[in-house]
Amino acid sequence: MSVLKVLKFPHPILREKCEPVISWDNRLQKLIDDMTETMYAAYGSVGLAASQVGETTRLIVLDTTSKTTREDYKVLINPTIVEASRNKTMREGCLSFPEYLANIKRATKVTFTAFDRHGELKTYTVQGLEAIAIQHEIDHLDGVLMIDRISSLKTDWIRRQPKGETALEFTQNTPTGNTYVEPSESQPLAMQSALVAPISDPNRRSLPL
Repeated sequence: MSVLKVLKFPHPILREKCEPVISWDNRLQKLIDDMTETMYAAYGSVGLAASQVGETTRLIVLDTTSKTTREDYKVLINPTIVEASRNKTMREGCLSFPEYLANIKRATKVTFTAFDRHGELKTYTVQGLEAIAIQHEIDHLDGVLMIDRISSLKTDWIRRQPKGETALEFTQNTPTGNTYVEPSESQPLAMQSALVAPISDPNRRSLPL
């Protein structure tokens, strides 16, 4: 298995609509294994779409369990959402936008179908982070990115603190109220909480993706 390069915005492949899988061959199996390895190699990642590694194939790997045993990850081929609940605004991240978070309205519970790596069609009903993650990854398969889903660049597009940049430098280089500092032991707790972008809507939650 290999760790693949994750494409970053604005790579043109991220805007392509992926083609359905029609053959469960050795090439597909290798892509599944490589994507799984890549997902687990990326710190904090809970999912990966094939287009993010340069393959325009309707394939997703997903694991929102926070485990490293690799026992509970899902291989989702040709996924289709068949039912969705009401929307809430949640905070998401993306490997293709490593410096940003976004506040996006998503269904908090979804039912979807997908084939597994053996070609068996399955139905899943998921909620919470897993529901957010599957919607995010299916968007990737359709060439839709999280920046397309935000309502406002000013309030819903949040810049993370780059490595090597101090909290003071970060706040000086970023508009007020549009920042997110990754917590660290070296930063005072008061500074950490003060620099997290506020979410005025009490129904919003912050979830890494």
